[in-house]
Amino acid sequence: MRAVFDDKTIRVYQAYSDAIADSALANGTFASPPFKMERMTWVKPSFLWMMYRAGWGLKDPGQTHILAIDISRAGFDWALANSCPSHPTPGISQQEWERQKHQSPVRIQWDPERDLRLQPLSHHAIQIGLGRQAVALYVNEWIQRISDVTSLAHEVHALVEKEKFDEARAALPKEIPYSPQMASATN
Repeated sequence: MRAVFDDKTIRVYQAYSDAIADSALANGTFASPPFKMERMTWVKPSFLWMMYRAGWGLKDPGQTHILAIDISRAGFDWALANSCPSHPTPGISQQEWERQKHQSPVRIQWDPERDLRLQPLSHHAIQIGLGRQAVALYVNEWIQRISDVTSLAHEVHALVEKEKFDEARAALPKEIPYSPQMASATN
């Protein structure tokens, strides 16, 4: 997994409608309403995977704003430590996976990472689904800063459309391999 991070925070991305994004930016966290605390919310450390999922912020009205959310590394690491796969994996029975799913507040899913043209690569990007317990921690404790990076998404997309790949690559957030700190705190 690659991400933008420092010793205290790691960046994840989400795409939202105007109402949810504007509220989050104004409040420095997600506020309910319009954000739904009872729904699983998926965060993605990969900028290009988020661009694939949201179509550069142009895909639909519910994903027009791309937000960069810097969360505590301790919270992110807690999410990883308290997760289970979003689908059964080889070697685990359906019954065992159902038990794990019921006990885990977080789901993990690996999908092909994307290149600048949003084509799949041979390595994978992680998506992290936060269930109700984890959403409460995310919103109330983990979020340190929220930034609107929609203009960056549009800038990179425009460079890709003009086939200015070196410039597009230079504009991307600098994601590097991530290793959990294995902190036990949730904030």
